[in-house]
Amino acid sequence: MPRWRMYLEYNAVNVLVAEMGWLNYDRIRRLRVALGRTAAEKKGEPRATFRGYSCRCNKGYDGNPYLTAGCQDIKECDRKEEHGCFGDCEELPGTFRCGCPKGTKGNPNVRNDCVMPVVNTGNRHLRLIIGLSVASGPDDIAERMLISLEELEKATNNFDQARKLGGGGHGTVFKGILSDLHVVAIKKSKINHKNIEREIGEFINEVAILPQINHKHIVKLHGCCLEAEIPLLAYQFVSNGTLSDHLHTEAPRSLSWKDRLRIASEISKALAYLHSAISVPIIHRDIKPSNILLDDALVAKVSDFGASRYIPDQIQTPTAVQGTMGYLDPMYYYTRRLTESSDVYSFGVLLVELLTRKRPSLCMSSEGDCIVTQFVELHDDGNQAKILDPQVMEEGGSEVEDVATLAVSCMKLIAGERPTMRQVEIVLEALQSTQGVCPG
Repeated sequence: MPRWRMYLEYNAVNVLVAEMGWLNYDRIRRLRVALGRTAAEKKGEPRATFRGYSCRCNKGYDGNPYLTAGCQDIKECDRKEEHGCFGDCEELPGTFRCGCPKGTKGNPNVRNDCVMPVVNTGNRHLRLIIGLSVASGPDDIAERMLISLEELEKATNNFDQARKLGGGGHGTVFKGILSDLHVVAIKKSKINHKNIEREIGEFINEVAILPQINHKHIVKLHGCCLEAEIPLLAYQFVSNGTLSDHLHTEAPRSLSWKDRLRIASEISKALAYLHSAISVPIIHRDIKPSNILLDDALVAKVSDFGASRYIPDQIQTPTAVQGTMGYLDPMYYYTRRLTESSDVYSFGVLLVELLTRKRPSLCMSSEGDCIVTQFVELHDDGNQAKILDPQVMEEGGSEVEDVATLAVSCMKLIAGERPTMRQVEIVLEALQSTQGVCPG
């Protein structure tokens, strides 16, 4: 017997379609079959409801399940990052497959986690390079620099997250205690396969340069491990963060002016040593507050020699630009010719940051002039007080003007007009003496 029924259906865009008429149960069953199997081409899921029948596309498909060929495969790989894939993406019926690019390992669902493993042959090559790089030192220095993976795992409790000191795009740093009871900071690099050559080069730089350096204001490298897929470096542990951490705190007051002047002097000593006191001079190439570590007594130690370069025979050879924008010598940027004066320029910017507590990337005018330009202009006009940190104005004396003048001379556009780091060191030592402080 016919019964009055209302048949409700919802299409893929949630538009309500109401159909009223005389339907018997058999016709309803046939309609459900047609909608579920024919219109959705077996890609719909029939779903019974109290008042009627609805159909939806299977997982991985989208469209109108009430139309022939209405459910279409979603192309996840077209927007793979929205679907949590940061590696190679392969479309599959109703789904997709995500994997690391060929030759890399890691988790493709985590950004930048697919890395190029340093295979054993590469580690043997690194061993050779390390041996050659430290040939001028004691015969056993290359072997003494090597630390087993087992010891580093033991030192960090298998790289326990509780031992994590920090991290970023280039890797993670863990605190550990070696068997000789040295407290170390172990850098576990994250090598991006797109920059593999540069990052391996930076690792080799650190291992080649730091063992030859012995200076109280330069961080020491205790050793490296070549047994892991990605090489590990173990540095002297410096406990009190970076100069950047202390300068750019939320608190209204930061390091005292006396500490800032002393820290500047200590950094200048380290750079003067690198440029002129060792047999083959070294250019650091990335001087900035975040690469200056401070210990519990706020003593400065220069770190991160990954971008550093030897300068044998004072030859100025063109090189790929490396460094941090804001601290980068503009002449080096445009000519690609690296000299010691490039470090002098970066040190001048660091002095500006000590004087102002402002990052060099910060722009202060509608014309887009940034801190360095503003600082030089205000200094030349005799109005530098407008940009100085109020704490510096309060605590400093006449030596503040002298440090500002020194910073401006370090940042001269023409490299030949800048002082050497040895000259900078002498000026800062003299300024410390006027404060009754014995230079460190």
